[in-house]
Amino acid sequence: MRDLPFELFVAIRYLLARRKQAFISLISFISVLGLMVGVMAVLIALALMTGLQGELRDRIVGASAHVYVFKLPAEQGIADTAAEIGKLKEVPRVVGVAPAVLGKGLLTSGPDRQAPVSLKGIDPALEPTVTDVRKAMTHGSLDAIRQPADQMDGIVLGTELAQTLEVKIGDTVRMITPDQILTPLGAMPHHRAFKVVGIFSLGLYEFDSEYALVDLPVAERMFGRDKPDFLEVRVDDMFASTEVAADITRRLGDNYYTSDWKTMNKSLFSALWLEKMAIGIAIGLIMTVAAVNIVASLVLLVMEKTRDIAILKTMGATMGSVRRIFMLQGLIIGVAGTISGSVFGCLVIYVLDRFRLIQVPLDVYQISYVPFVLQPLDFLTVVAAAVLVSFLATIYPSRQASKLDPAQALRYQ
Repeated sequence: MRDLPFELFVAIRYLLARRKQAFISLISFISVLGLMVGVMAVLIALALMTGLQGELRDRIVGASAHVYVFKLPAEQGIADTAAEIGKLKEVPRVVGVAPAVLGKGLLTSGPDRQAPVSLKGIDPALEPTVTDVRKAMTHGSLDAIRQPADQMDGIVLGTELAQTLEVKIGDTVRMITPDQILTPLGAMPHHRAFKVVGIFSLGLYEFDSEYALVDLPVAERMFGRDKPDFLEVRVDDMFASTEVAADITRRLGDNYYTSDWKTMNKSLFSALWLEKMAIGIAIGLIMTVAAVNIVASLVLLVMEKTRDIAILKTMGATMGSVRRIFMLQGLIIGVAGTISGSVFGCLVIYVLDRFRLIQVPLDVYQISYVPFVLQPLDFLTVVAAAVLVSFLATIYPSRQASKLDPAQALRYQ
């Protein structure tokens, strides 16, 4: 330790004060503890919001396409589906295209078991190229929705929807759509029976509780259409969806209009980003409190070490040396608190995420537990901010110590 630079040696000795100066060591320890708690809190809060945002984003993108393409006039739908799919596949970065029809209906499985649903007509061969529905199948098969002409049409339900209707694979459900058909008894709602051939779980409550999938031609007949409503597009990088959507309109003409997943969920992710910033700023005030503790501990140390500072100056120590002694002491407190807070914060984040300790209501937050993801940039920002705050807290006490007049300090000693 004696081989250390003079200023660093004195700073460490002051921090490890004994006997009469034990109170100073206690204050220094409290300062380290305060900064450690502040760094831990900020890291955990940022990891929580980043994990929540990322999990929702991944599930939304997995359950839906990256880009939706419509053709004007919208009422006429996609006339030549095969040709339109071929055009879209020629657009750079497009890796999958699938047609779809979407409508509303009421699904019943008994007198007291019914649920409103979003009925989506899909091509079972093309849909897996734009969404993760095939990977999300927990029971049955997605391809089974396309049944032979002499058998009942198949339907695939979300897991929450299946639980609401109390059905399983092989059961029969009936779909009622708002479209009316003429019968000898007058206009009647459109009824159609389906056989449950699959159950999926995309991990997003909105989809698992409301969506049902049927074969595309069946959905077209149920909703009185003869062609798909829109085309779903998947790109090689979901974050490039906005650029690809604009490129589609530019290449194919103004009679095509598009919407991507970022635009459709803009309000949700804007709210999550603002919440992340607000939580980070609010908890960041804890580090400010820790900085005040550092200032207090250094001021007390200067008052306690007035005689020592005067003696150092009479022995030739410059104002710069005295200033550096107290700056180093504050930085040691800051670095110790930052390192310990970072280590414990990362440990807590790992445990919370690994064992999924924080459970949340699925119908409120769309996910069943809170994931924790700490991004390297967030980690480095918090560490740098903590060290910077610690350094700024040393400026005033160190300057006051360096200005101390040895004659005045030793007058009554």
